[in-house]
Amino acid sequence: MKSFLLIFLLLIPTLLWGQSNVYKIEGNIAKVKPGTIAYVRYAVEVEKKVYSDSAQIHNGKFSITGTVDQPHLARLFIDQNSIRFYLEPGAISIISLDSVQDAVVSRSPMNIDNQKLKKILKPTDEQMTMLQREYKAATPEQKKEKGFDERFEKRSDAISAQQGKLKAQFIQANPTSMLSLYVLKDYTDWFTPEFSEVELMFSQFSEAIKTSKPGKAYAQTLAVLQTTSVGATAPEFAQPDTSGKTISLSSFRGKYVLVDFWASWCVPCRAENPNLVKNFQQYKDKNFTVLGVSLDRPNAKEAWLKAIRKDGLDWTHVSDLKHWDSEVVKQYAIRLIPQNFLIGPDGKILAKNIRGEALGVKLAELFRNKP
Repeated sequence: MKSFLLIFLLLIPTLLWGQSNVYKIEGNIAKVKPGTIAYVRYAVEVEKKVYSDSAQIHNGKFSITGTVDQPHLARLFIDQNSIRFYLEPGAISIISLDSVQDAVVSRSPMNIDNQKLKKILKPTDEQMTMLQREYKAATPEQKKEKGFDERFEKRSDAISAQQGKLKAQFIQANPTSMLSLYVLKDYTDWFTPEFSEVELMFSQFSEAIKTSKPGKAYAQTLAVLQTTSVGATAPEFAQPDTSGKTISLSSFRGKYVLVDFWASWCVPCRAENPNLVKNFQQYKDKNFTVLGVSLDRPNAKEAWLKAIRKDGLDWTHVSDLKHWDSEVVKQYAIRLIPQNFLIGPDGKILAKNIRGEALGVKLAELFRNKP
């Protein structure tokens, strides 16, 4: 009995450490100049703040202590180099026999799991790197060839799709890992998948994951995804048009309308605009239109109007010029642009994120037998 009590007393500091919000990074980087400062930085999205802690390096070793109330994707900076890792309560080791970008992050659960995931994704990461090098190596003449960018985009999409499958397999195989939740969140932010797809994966997580602070936050994201899933009635919104007149989504009832989220500063959006123009011209007389919703910044109305004129976007445009702070961004769970929602005459969502050839195929399917 005494021996059990002694063991329990010895474990008390460890138990308290695990239950606290304290993190401690123990670093050992071999190749670093004396007196160099190590910085760890992470952003809190909801607060729109960047936090930073630091420590001086002595004989390659450093120790940084701080507090976080949930894990964050962070970056450790030493000189001009850095490495990404997950900052979570508890002990974290970052060790390298060379510079920081070659460091191995261990001891903490999320970083151990992340090493496993990196190993799984390594073949597809190498494929993507090779594709990017191939694109950069192409001559200006080759890049001007018809279909050049589209061919590379298809190959990139195929690799991304394979990575998505591998991540889904990892999530399903690791329902008690906090990393799985973060991988799912990242996938949701980048690809805006259907509610049913990600809700199923979330439902398989342990209760500890689902009831954690990031788990509850993701549940709220799921609720928004459900309201903007295919088959749901598109959430109502109203914003000023280019002349200042308030235009509501419901005013388009009775028409097929493609709600296109874009901005004048968004390069991929501008690259997709010729395709939108082509399809608008082809189907505008068949009860189809486009509603452009711009996420341009405050005081950037002229840039917005100039982009509309330059790209020949001859349809209705609205914007409150609040950038990512626009209420419609929250309503439709917009994380990246371009994004779009094809809405039917009854106000229900028919399709999401259909671009390139997929947009023309979908519209042809809708209007094939209509005058």
